[in-house]
Amino acid sequence: MTMTTAQAIVRWMANQFIEIDGQQLRVFGGGFGIFGHGNVTCLGEALYEHRDELPLYRGQNEQSMGFAAAGYAKYHLRQRMMFCTASAGPGTSNLLTSAALAHANRLPMLMLCGDTFLTRLPDPVLQQLENFGDPTFGVNDAFKPVTRFWDRISHPAQILQSLPHALATLLDPADCGPAFIALPQDVQGWVYDYPSVFFEKRVHRIRRTGPDANEIADAVKLLQSAKRPMIIAGGGVQYSQAVSELTDFAEGLQIPVVETIAGRANMLSTHPLNIGPVGVTGSDSANAIAEQADVVVAIGTRLQDFTTGSWTAFAQDAQFIALNVGRYDASKHRSLPVVADARLSITALHKAVGDYKTPATWTELAQAERKKWDTYVAQNVAYGNRPNSYAQAIGVVNDRCDKNDRVVAAAGGLPAEVTANWRTLSIGSVDVEFGYSCMGYEISGGWGARIAQAEQHADQDTIIFIGDGSYMMLNSDIYSSVLTEKKLIVVVLDNGGFAVINKLQNNTGNESFNNLIKDTPTATVTPFAVDFEAHAKAMGADAVTVANPDELGEAFTAAKASDKTTIIVMQVDPYEGWTTEGHTWWEVGTPHVSSSKKVSDAHKEWESSRSKQRKGV
Repeated sequence: MTMTTAQAIVRWMANQFIEIDGQQLRVFGGGFGIFGHGNVTCLGEALYEHRDELPLYRGQNEQSMGFAAAGYAKYHLRQRMMFCTASAGPGTSNLLTSAALAHANRLPMLMLCGDTFLTRLPDPVLQQLENFGDPTFGVNDAFKPVTRFWDRISHPAQILQSLPHALATLLDPADCGPAFIALPQDVQGWVYDYPSVFFEKRVHRIRRTGPDANEIADAVKLLQSAKRPMIIAGGGVQYSQAVSELTDFAEGLQIPVVETIAGRANMLSTHPLNIGPVGVTGSDSANAIAEQADVVVAIGTRLQDFTTGSWTAFAQDAQFIALNVGRYDASKHRSLPVVADARLSITALHKAVGDYKTPATWTELAQAERKKWDTYVAQNVAYGNRPNSYAQAIGVVNDRCDKNDRVVAAAGGLPAEVTANWRTLSIGSVDVEFGYSCMGYEISGGWGARIAQAEQHADQDTIIFIGDGSYMMLNSDIYSSVLTEKKLIVVVLDNGGFAVINKLQNNTGNESFNNLIKDTPTATVTPFAVDFEAHAKAMGADAVTVANPDELGEAFTAAKASDKTTIIVMQVDPYEGWTTEGHTWWEVGTPHVSSSKKVSDAHKEWESSRSKQRKGV
């Protein structure tokens, strides 16, 4: 079949399917694209011919396209994904941050990006970044550290090998992450006689790798010796669709379960063995048992520093069993590894552990701690005669949302506040992007999630919590959601700048500087509040500004009833109302010497907890 490289790529993508619960769906739900001279003439022509099979969503910013693709992949538990196409030069380099986000979060996303001409006959071309010592090295090479698969197509025949390898990586549970294919502008239009078999329908299935019998035996031996066991449930539990197996395992052995940020909705908040979120932005209940646990079963987590409290959250002699499909993550911090699919590993461990039961006194202690934490959260989200806060807004929405609505947050102060205060109403309903902690993900990731959600449950809502700082960084997908009729409810909580970093700045003895708008030294006018309501309306959304949580509740109820994207704006206090409980130590580089006594004293205070830190070997 004679066709161009670009035509062959798109035709091949349109014929890749995945089997999910007995149903065959296209692996690629479509794509996000912004055209330029590097991708419009050839790849654009090919995408037009397949616009029904692979719907192309017009992006407003390449970075936000990548965030939307990540949100889509998260919703579909990495079984389905989107591609992103960008032009050569700045269009492609704008995707770097979102590629890093997808890499850190182990999310599939295919990038098809323009590149300079392979022949070099017109060099240097518009938007080409010339490397004086290596003409083969360009902007697209910058993606190598932040992708799991990278290739540059220098001949049309290469896609016969490259595309299947890219998709194999994208669908691999252990190696999952973004894939990047650089497409020189001339090569995109070159023709080749492709074998027709290459374009036949192909149905893929996600691989489930079973555990090694010896690793299970070692894990059983250690678990049976436990007097105070604990399970850390990470995001990998959901990707493996192992929630039921996790619950059965915990209930059968009566082991307390704590959740990571990525695993925040592995269990309902009302489950008696759900002891709460663990770590820096966790709960007193989870952290109280973490520091006493003797055996920790870590399932589907990469044990990031916010989970481990920079490795101060656990006893020095605590022993870890790490169930993870990724060898790299299963082998961290002296863990006893079980390198396999989470569902199969949990099932095998549960079957092999015999009649072991957790001592009742330990489980009861954990449950008593959870009850105390629930009391604190109820007080934290309550409102009355005190300043507006993130926690209050979270509580209002939590009380009024549908149990199957999806909640999205990222970076700044809201990940901590959502993690600590949100009461999970349904499994897999929370997306707090904290793998890369990327400001600007919220609205774009929410749009991508809403596209995925609308494919299955159009009557449910995607609810976004975002601060004013993140909103100012990246908000253009409000327009995208209006343009595509993918309704969002966006709660903008305005605290006058980067208030959570101002809090960290103050907590380490530093003076407020360049975080809150009023403390920006180069601002030459009197600081003023942004009219977020007017801004959102200018992009076609409904918008309202509320003065307090009562008005927020009324506005949210109205937004639920509407079929249109709605922005709700409420000012919150930048100093008061933060969740003060539930935090472990977090390692932050503080000045060892300073002319400020406050900074020096804060350094000594901060370092005083380092003695609790576990060493990596």
